Amino acid sequence: MTKLEFGLTMTLVGMGGTLLSMWALTLVMRLLRRLFPEKAAAQAGHEGLGGQS
Repeated sequence: MTKLEFGLTMTLVGMGGTLLSMWALTLVMRLLRRLFPEKAAAQAGHEGLGGQS
């Protein structure tokens, strides 16, 4: 395996690992959103992350 082949392989593996971990984090966030839904006040227009109303 040449240096170019090794570099391209590592690039593809790194990109694939990044996309896979982002997909897994998306699943965790969806699960947490189902387990802990937002409060009614947050849905009525109040910002939940430090927003001033």
